[in-house]
This record gives sequence, C-alpha cells and structure tokens, in this order.
Amino acid sequence: MKNTVLKILLMPNTRIYLWTLGIFIIIIAFYNYFLGVAATFLLLYMIYYNWKIEHNRKRLWTEYIENITEEIDRTSRQALLNLPMPLTVIEIDGTIIWYNAKFVEISNQTDLLNRNIEEVVPGLKIRELISKDEKDRQIQIPIQDKTYKMTCNVVKNTEDDNYSIVLYWSDITNYENLKTLYNDEKTIVSYIYIDNYEDVLQSSSIERRSLLAVEIDKIIRVWATRINACVTKYDDDKYMIIFENKHLEKLEAKKFTILDEVREIETDSDFPATLSIGIGVGGKTPIQQAEFAVAALDLAHGRGGDQTVIKKINKIEYYGGKSQVVEKRNKGKSRIMAHAIRQLIDQSSNVFIMGHQFPDMDCLGAAIGIHRMSANRNKEAFIILDSVNEGIETLYDMIKTNKNYNFITNETALATVGKDTLLVVVDTHRPSYTQCPDILSMTDKIVVIDHHRKMEENIDTAVLSYMEPYASSTCELVTEILQYMGDKKEVDKLEAESLLAGITVDTKNFSFKTGVRTFEAASWLRRIGADTTNVKQLFQSDMEVFVAKAEIIKNAKRLAKSIAISVYDVKYNNANIIIAQAADELLEIKGITTSFVIGANQKGDAIISARSLGDINVQVIMEKMGGGGHLTMAGAQINKPIKEAEQELTEIIKEFIKEGD
Repeated sequence: MKNTVLKILLMPNTRIYLWTLGIFIIIIAFYNYFLGVAATFLLLYMIYYNWKIEHNRKRLWTEYIENITEEIDRTSRQALLNLPMPLTVIEIDGTIIWYNAKFVEISNQTDLLNRNIEEVVPGLKIRELISKDEKDRQIQIPIQDKTYKMTCNVVKNTEDDNYSIVLYWSDITNYENLKTLYNDEKTIVSYIYIDNYEDVLQSSSIERRSLLAVEIDKIIRVWATRINACVTKYDDDKYMIIFENKHLEKLEAKKFTILDEVREIETDSDFPATLSIGIGVGGKTPIQQAEFAVAALDLAHGRGGDQTVIKKINKIEYYGGKSQVVEKRNKGKSRIMAHAIRQLIDQSSNVFIMGHQFPDMDCLGAAIGIHRMSANRNKEAFIILDSVNEGIETLYDMIKTNKNYNFITNETALATVGKDTLLVVVDTHRPSYTQCPDILSMTDKIVVIDHHRKMEENIDTAVLSYMEPYASSTCELVTEILQYMGDKKEVDKLEAESLLAGITVDTKNFSFKTGVRTFEAASWLRRIGADTTNVKQLFQSDMEVFVAKAEIIKNAKRLAKSIAISVYDVKYNNANIIIAQAADELLEIKGITTSFVIGANQKGDAIISARSLGDINVQVIMEKMGGGGHLTMAGAQINKPIKEAEQELTEIIKEFIKEGD
C-alpha cells in the first residue's frame, strides 16, 4: 500500500492535469462562451497528443522487451549447450529428448537422441529414482572410470501437461577418491591375547617351551608384516597391533587365517595354542579406537577364545571359534571368586537369586547352591521364579517340601528389592533372558555366574562376573565356589543332588563338555551325600513327552551327510525341553554329528535347539538366528512361525557349509 502511494506522488500522471484543465475550461465557458470553445479545441488536441506519446512509448517498450527476451533466450540456449555440467532431458519412460555436449563427453557415445537412458548408463533405474521423495532423488553412479552424483528433477510442461525429467551430472570422482584414501588410511587398533599361553608352556618340556614361544611370536609378527602393521609386545602373551583400515577387508575375507596358523602349531599338550583378537573400528579418536579394541578382546576371551571379534560403532562381528574351550587347570580364580562373593554377601542386607526364563536343572541347581552360600553367611536369600516348567517340576516339588528355601515372583521381587540387596544372576549373562530384567536397574550389587560364551548383549553393570566358557555348567562353577567359601556348615543332600543334576543335564550324563574339574566337582558332591539314583529319577519323563521325542526323531531329515534337522509343529508348554532332548538323541544316530530341532512355544514363536559333536560350531549358526550358546550346544528363540524359521535356518546352514568348503 505504501509503495503504491509513493509511486503516485513521484510518477507524473498527465491525466490528472487534463482533468484539471477540463474543469477550468468549463468555468471559463460559463463566463465567456467563445473563449471556452477555443479552450475546448486546445484541450482535445492535448488529449490526442498525450495518447500519441503514450502509444509510442508503449510500442518502444514492447520492442525493447521483445529484443531483450530474444537475447536472453539466445544466451540461455548458449548457456545450456555450453554448460560445464553434463545435462540430460528425458521423458518419463527414460527416452532421451535432449542433451548437451558435456554429456556426450562423459558417456563417450554418439547418437543418443531417442535412446533409453538406462541403456546409455547401465545400472541407472530411473523409475525407482523418480518414485522417491524430491530430496532423495540423488544417486552416485559410475560412468567409464569416473563417479558422478546424478540429481533428478521432474518438470511439468505447461503446454501439454506432460512431464519431463532433467538429469544433472556432477563429477565427484576426486571427492570419492579422497574419501576412499581417508578410509584406507584410518588407524585400526587391535589387541592379541594368547589364550592358554601358560598351560601350553607348562605342559611342554623345558627345551620345547622357548621354541613354542618363539614360534607363536614369529607367526604373529609375520602376519603383522603382511599388513604393514606396527607390533608392540607388552606382555609375554599380549600384543598391540596398529594397522591401516584398507587391510581389514582382506583379513575378513580370509577369515583371519592367523587363528588357524597358531592352532596348527604342534604342542606337547592335548590341546592347541589359540589366539583371541580384538579389533576396534569406527572410533572418532585413537582413544576410542583402543577402547573398542579392548571391549572386543574381552568379548573374544569371554566367548572362549580362538576367535576374532571386531567391534564397530553399532555392530560386532565374529570370526573363528572353531575349537573347544580349553579347561583351566588352575583353580586360583575359583578361590578368588569365592572370597569376593563371601564379602559381597556379608556386606548386603539380603540376597536375591535370579536365573533365565524357562529355567532348567542347571539354572535351578545353581540358584540352590547360591541360596546355601547365603544361608551359611546368615543372610536371607530369595530365588526369583515366576513359573515352573516340566523340566524342573520334579526337583522344584522336592525343594518346596523343604521350607528352608524362599521362592518369590517377579512382582514381589520388584517391590522388596533395595539398594543394599545383592542380586546374583546364574546361568545367563544376557539382561533380556533373565527372569526379571527390570530388577537389574534397582540395585548396585550384581554378581553374574555363567558358563555360556559371552554375547554382545551382557550385564555390564555387574560388580563381579565369573564367566568361564570352559565349564560344563553353572552348577560346576557354583560347586567349586562352595568348596572354597570357608564355611563349616555343610551342604545338605538335596542341595548336593540339585547341583549334580545341573551338571548331569548340561553334560548329557557326562558325555559332552566334561573335563577333569567337572568330575572333581561331581566327586565332591557325591562325597557329601548326592545320590546318583535320585538324580537319575529327576530326569524321568512321562509317556507323552517320550512319544513326542520319538515323533521328532522319526520325522528328521538329513540336510547334509552328517546334519539332521527336524520340526515339531505342535504348540506345547514345555516344547523347549522336548526339542532339546530330541536334539540330543538325534546325535545317537550313526553318521549324525550335528542336529537341529525346531518347535514352537505357546505363543507360536519358533524355538530352536542345536547340538553338535564338535565338527560344526552350532553357536555361530544360532547367533545368526538371534540366539547363542556353545560350540556343541546352542539355541535360539525368534518371533517367527515355524515354517519361516525352518527356511531361514536351512539357508544359514547351507551358507555355513559352503563357507566351510
């Protein structure tokens, strides 16, 4: 509004003057008729003259606009034709209708008109590109030996309401080369730990020890030389290696052959030398890279060693893990743990004991063992157990008849836990697998005792973690701790049988994953009163379960020469127990070294039990399904129907076999 008023004041308008003269002429004619007529003729001439001037001015202005428009159009055409950026105009179906000289140069082709852009630029999917949001219509695409960023702009033609697509091509080859060079030269920090260095040397003759140490050191240094790495040995069995990121992809492609090279060294012991390698990738600073590497090494060592763990910002990758975990002969750690747990119990107001969901004999037996430790230290203990399944029902009923044991539900535990409560988690280290995950954040005192290989998801707030993948069961670890607690109060018969039952179920009657320490623990339990006949009765199943296992074994099919897979497509309360037992019994069949059984829980979610005699690492396969476990015994529970789970498992197994070849 202000601009309009200002324009009227500053820009002269002859019409106002003519109207003013007209008014004065009327007044003059009123007093003098002849003078008024003469003035009227003069006014008419002035009106004609003003019209002629304005008409000429408009004509000249129009000619000027037309000329400058033509000049602009000519300049625009020249600019488009000689634009330093390659430009292409295509129709919706991809037909080229116009292009400039620069596009001819980058495509290195002629006669492009009316050809399809996808034919000229292989790999370009124009329909997929224009279906995206406008801000996402950019892709990187290689042409000849260069890389271009192609931007797509859809334009509507006003004349015929059709659409055309303008493609702008930006050469980003130098930027991509620089980015590749930057990524290639990034510093990677890794740590190498010789898992069983002392045991290997101690089991060898004095003359052989120095040779073994030199041989292992030589393999590590030669491997480092191949990737131009800097090697620092900061302990007899520990190395720090720094190398460039460009070598990592090659190492991953070869599955870290250094693990096999060290494992193949001849030793005087009945177990090989193995390495744990932790690599940190993606850290913003060298310190963060080193922190990632340390975390990866801890994870590799916690999973039993003989493997490489690569920790990235949002992802962890595993390589190796082919050998059985070597049993540690020195019980010094058990003594230290017993002393530390005793102190924690003494310093706490009460003790809560929690296992995993759908607990088994090992879980319940370990919980009973921790309950005994607490009672011996005159501390009130509670076992968190929301529901009882068929696998522990017999033992649970025996325990419940004895009023010395306190069982509470999740709800009660959450209402009574305090900051001074000691929470002992047994037979699992994954928060989501525990009976009551919410309670983990309600106390500062957490102890984890587990024999499973360490997973990426773990209870990282524990003040004390006793995780030994070599152990046959959690009950074995708890039994050793009980022996070194230093309490004079003895373990009663029921508790000894509970612990022995846990060892028995996880070793499949001492057939799998048993070592010297396993038999020593069982011998101690037997010595203090455990009756093997009573333990055997805990594993008796009813007719329905027996028939179900027989049906699973009957329906099993061979996926490969030595791999059996079976499906139990019946919803059952304790399907996890049935399929686990069936997977064990499938290994009794001649020629079968690996078994997989798929079932469903009451919700319809697929559950998988995997067993192996050691030829195939079932833990690695189950981890790809979202589960975990050991080299010879693993499992998974996934939110999928049985058929989908079977198809996914079959594809993973075939891929695993192919990689093994």
